[in-house]
Amino acid sequence: MTVPTHQNSAMEQLIQQLGACVETALEPREGASYDGLKVSSLPDAVIRVKKDTQVGEVLKIANEFTIPVTTRGAGSSLTGGATPIKGGWVLDLSGLNHLQIDEANQVAHCGPGVVVAQLQAEAAKDHLFYPPDPSSKKFCTIGGNIACNAGGLRCVKYGVTRDYVLALEGYLANGEKVRWGRATRKFATGYNLRDLWVGSEGTLGVVTRATLRLIDLPRGTKTFLGVFASDEVALSSPGELRKVGLRPSILEYLDQWTIDCLQKYVGTEVFPGIDPKPMLLIEVDGSPHEVEEQSKILTEWLEKTALGFRTAQNAEDAEKLWDVRRQGSSSMKKLASTKLNEDVVVPLDQQVELVQCVNGLRKKFGIKIGVFGHCGDGNLHVNLMYDEENAEETSRAVSALRELMSRVIKLGGAISGEHGVGLAKTPFVREQFNHAEWSAMLAVKKALDPKNILNPGKIFDVFHPWEQKKIPMILSWELENEEPKPQEA
Repeated sequence: MTVPTHQNSAMEQLIQQLGACVETALEPREGASYDGLKVSSLPDAVIRVKKDTQVGEVLKIANEFTIPVTTRGAGSSLTGGATPIKGGWVLDLSGLNHLQIDEANQVAHCGPGVVVAQLQAEAAKDHLFYPPDPSSKKFCTIGGNIACNAGGLRCVKYGVTRDYVLALEGYLANGEKVRWGRATRKFATGYNLRDLWVGSEGTLGVVTRATLRLIDLPRGTKTFLGVFASDEVALSSPGELRKVGLRPSILEYLDQWTIDCLQKYVGTEVFPGIDPKPMLLIEVDGSPHEVEEQSKILTEWLEKTALGFRTAQNAEDAEKLWDVRRQGSSSMKKLASTKLNEDVVVPLDQQVELVQCVNGLRKKFGIKIGVFGHCGDGNLHVNLMYDEENAEETSRAVSALRELMSRVIKLGGAISGEHGVGLAKTPFVREQFNHAEWSAMLAVKKALDPKNILNPGKIFDVFHPWEQKKIPMILSWELENEEPKPQEA
């Protein structure tokens, strides 16, 4: 294949300026060709920057020669957000992992390559707390969290990534440096382009430094697992708990199908003597006195509302309860070769309607579908399992997915609550917006990235992931839950 002259010129300049940071061998290019979506597209080069200024150098060259640039951290995106679908260069930011905790101002200054769990651990040394905690926090990075406005389990009480971003530094598509916001609790000067970058999935600029708000570290927690007679009872919990004066830090829902799947394939009978029913995993936190008071209120509510419940008496007990949540997802891997993981979000009072819709889709299309997730904020994860080798089954799964997304939008919800659009949600995103809204977003993209070099192919271009064969690869972060093992009930 003949390489265009402009690409040769761009590569020559890139290597001349960044040298050893540029990798063009096949192995590193293959490693950066996919993310958690497991759809592969080979880039021409992988650039592992070590200094912030190198990002500006890369973008200046890429913009001059119109080379696509896809930013990457851990590559844990489940939507293809880090997949270089248009080829070009992968800009690996994992080396920008500087981290400084400013205890006096209760902020963290960090690079996009800092792992979320590392930030939380360092903040905890100064009795500070960074609440956003996606399930992938042991390996996902701050840059990726900012890119898709990640949430996690504690959103119900503490909010999402955007709520903790005070300032961002980085580079525009043409390589010019910018800083949005400041390391202050208030900022009302000019347009809020900081929040525009949060959730933009690397399509409007590249973050090289973030200033994040920290809060006081809760001194205690207590975990509960309850089983309920129906979805209606379980999913009414956000409103019912508010009425009794309780705001849990975590409120997680698992539907009956997920629990049944876990018990069959993992061998765990969660509540002996009770058939699989919807469950809630609930955690309260705060000072020892607050935890005691909240636990008392929650216990009284569970005694009146639940068919049964378990309370963690210590950290080991809590870990056993958390296994129910973790293994619900991993056990689904036993059912089929492929999973469509949809992180839809609906108003709190529409969650029952959503689950009823899923129940109908399961029957209508004969597809295995499990629902679990953050019912405290309406962000439920709908997992459609199918064998991609079976064309007819794949077609049924896609039809079910299309109906699901349409229903979510009609319920006043959104097709993604925390994973972003990436590639996977592009067939449905246009339905989310009217003409004026869509045109405004396109105008913003054109204004900040007129040559469309930043993560092209994402959000705006339609891509059908189910038409692509997934690579047969177990990612490093999947190894922990690859083989679910029976746990003591």
